[in-house]
Amino acid sequence: MSGSRNLFPPFIKGGIGTVFLTTILSGCIMVGPDYHRPEMKGQPQKWDKAANISGDQKAGFTYEGEVDLKWWRQFNDQILNNLIEGLGKQNLDIQEAATRISQARGQLKVVAAAGMPNVNWAGSYSWQQQSEKGMLSMVEAKPDADLQFQLYSNIGQAAWDLDLFGMIRRSVEAGKADIAAVEAARKAVVLASLSDLVDSYMRLRGVQEQLNYTEEHLQLVKRDLNLVLQRQKEGASNSLEVAQARGEVEKTKSELPPLKKAEAALINAIGYLLALPPRQLEKDLLPRTGQPAAPISVGVGLPSTLAQRRPDIMEAEAKLHAATALVGSAKAAFYPDINLVGNLGTQSLSATDFFMSGAKYFDVGPTVTIPIFQGGRLSGTLKLRKSQQKEAALEFRRVVLNAWREVDDAVTDLAHVQARYDDLKETVHQNQIAVSAARERYKEGAVPFLEVDRAEALLLANAILLAESRTETNTATVNLYRALGGGWQTLQTANDSASDTTQNKTRNIFQAQPNDLHKMQSVQAPQKLN
Repeated sequence: MSGSRNLFPPFIKGGIGTVFLTTILSGCIMVGPDYHRPEMKGQPQKWDKAANISGDQKAGFTYEGEVDLKWWRQFNDQILNNLIEGLGKQNLDIQEAATRISQARGQLKVVAAAGMPNVNWAGSYSWQQQSEKGMLSMVEAKPDADLQFQLYSNIGQAAWDLDLFGMIRRSVEAGKADIAAVEAARKAVVLASLSDLVDSYMRLRGVQEQLNYTEEHLQLVKRDLNLVLQRQKEGASNSLEVAQARGEVEKTKSELPPLKKAEAALINAIGYLLALPPRQLEKDLLPRTGQPAAPISVGVGLPSTLAQRRPDIMEAEAKLHAATALVGSAKAAFYPDINLVGNLGTQSLSATDFFMSGAKYFDVGPTVTIPIFQGGRLSGTLKLRKSQQKEAALEFRRVVLNAWREVDDAVTDLAHVQARYDDLKETVHQNQIAVSAARERYKEGAVPFLEVDRAEALLLANAILLAESRTETNTATVNLYRALGGGWQTLQTANDSASDTTQNKTRNIFQAQPNDLHKMQSVQAPQKLN
């Protein structure tokens, strides 16, 4: 029909339009390198078992079983379990890290919006007066035309960047990788907070055990002083022995304040991790329950699974992915860019004609932008992105090597500190025998009091070393699980799934009833792993 209207713009009908539409419908092109996970060169096949020292070692073993993701439960300490339950809900570092994930997601939404169609509407009204001496004088005006008029305008505008070569899509890819990096950083915060809390708890119980030994020794040397004073009255002791006994009492007293200071600091450190004021946990943690027994053996998994648990490896890989995607975005900037732009609206000199068919107008078509000269900006950006990608690749390699080193060191450390604990345990047992023998011989008058003093001082020193060694064994276990990347999985899931309503309804055992914790008994038996 001769009166029919064109359904498509003229540029769509030609050969160029065919190529144009084919390019759009084919999904466009993605220039630049695609990301592939780097090969971990030199990865060990298994963790070296040479760290397990002798056949008579009773604990501190590692084996190739799965890593226990709730490893702190192996200490069989209900108070510790309750503290960790509060950690996932209350720790401020974890909450702060979660906000950074929201920020990264918001930034991704901003970047992705550049690849979506933009639609806007604008309406206007103006009262105008045309100049008879202006541009109107160059044409012949309509007779009796009023040079003063009102103009009504209504327009819808649409634009869409087709992103033919993937500059926007590569930026979106980088944004998604940034989110993965921030999420991995949050996992690292969860793991660090968890490990710090368990480490502080073990050190607290170790200090309290040292306090027990020191207070018991104080009572012992006080009895010795009474014994020496009694023997002095009987003429069997002299002023030198009295001075030695009194000196030992005062020396033992002087060892208590530093331990009590450390005890208070560790309780506050645990409270800080739980976002509690100082001394909030004193009623719960001051009662001394003894040091938990370390697990007899620890499953360490295989080196090939470490990247699935270590948040720092996840973060480094995500950053490398983002850097690779940005190289593609920088390369795409060298290619032409096409925007589809369209305007549709009405325009009239009278409000009564505003919505008449004759008042409508439109324009639609592509806009092609070709970079010709940018003063080196594009090449400089590409060089920068390639350098950043290389740096990220080197950082990834460094993080992986450090992770292998930390696990290997932790395996070795656990085996050796456990062996030292076993030796010290026997040493303390022999010291106890020596103290009993020295006291009996002193009562018989066979040896001077100095021998008793020396035996008791050696017993206290080695008992303190034994308590420190137990603490060292427990913290070595914590460090091994920290190096293995275990624990954030369960805490993060609990934290993410808890809504604000649920958290408000959950009873806070540290604030509502501060005496609950010390009522719970800690089981001291070691747990074997099958």
